[in-house]
Amino acid sequence: MTVGLVLVTFNAEPYIRRALAAVAGQTRLPDTVVIVDNASTDGTCAVIDTSTRGWAVPVRVVASPTNLGFAAANNRAVDQLASCDVVALLNPDAFPEPGWLEALLAAAAAHPEAASFASRLMLEGQPGQLDGAGDACHVSGLAWRHGHGRPLAAVPGALQARPVFSACAAAALYRRDDWARAGGFDERFFCYAEDVDLGFRLQLAGRGCWYVPEAVAHHLGSASAGVGSAFAVYHGHRNAEWLFLKNMPAALFWRYLPLHLAASLAGLAFFASRGRAGSYLKGKWDALMRAGQFWQARREVQAARVLSSAEVLALLDRSSLIARLRERVE
Repeated sequence: MTVGLVLVTFNAEPYIRRALAAVAGQTRLPDTVVIVDNASTDGTCAVIDTSTRGWAVPVRVVASPTNLGFAAANNRAVDQLASCDVVALLNPDAFPEPGWLEALLAAAAAHPEAASFASRLMLEGQPGQLDGAGDACHVSGLAWRHGHGRPLAAVPGALQARPVFSACAAAALYRRDDWARAGGFDERFFCYAEDVDLGFRLQLAGRGCWYVPEAVAHHLGSASAGVGSAFAVYHGHRNAEWLFLKNMPAALFWRYLPLHLAASLAGLAFFASRGRAGSYLKGKWDALMRAGQFWQARREVQAARVLSSAEVLALLDRSSLIARLRERVE
């Protein structure tokens, strides 16, 4: 199958050279590469130019005059890959091992029932520490990378190929037809949780996600925005509201709405203790101000749903949020 690879960059000069070298070193090269730069103000574009000169595969660089956001920039890139069977998304701060793309393509060939394929992400600079073994979505609407920050050996299923809820778009593969039918990323998210939102819509359409532990990439994570930054807190927790509102089937929405609200209050306390209460509250307020748009989008998403509420519930994480919060505090 033909595969196009997408990178979206924004002020990625410190690490884009390494990411591109990792792409060039793949045992199975992509058939074409599209890079969208979101109006970087550093030397990112110059590094891309020198790093891809003389490549064996065609590289198309789109320099946006404005920062489109991660979601919209990926959509623009995938639009240019209409002739590809699958598209691989890679963050500029994610460095795939040589067999990464080959492993994802092998999984795609073996699992036609899946629309997307998740990589095993390891924390760059922290040997043996997992960044994520696929994404999980909780019944409360919160989402996270399975096993994030824990030793690889301590995470059940981290080395086992299996269905997961969705793929972290830092390093993932999508079938082009499924992407198009779902409409790609929701550009209103700008960045953060847009990959879980897409994964949720694909699940509702009966198209799952397969975790590929042999597809390994080493990920810095939030290299542009900063881990725990005001930007990350605002967008992540604004988008969590829209994710829950748009995608959760009615029976589960009303059943778990009290838990969702309780989780939101716990989140406020958590981020207040870290000096981010203002960013967190602004995100929730802005989500509320646009709730009408997402209620309308909800009608369209739910109308296209083929899974029953019980089938959706079986896909969601129902573990204790109290235990998870305790882990984060500790």
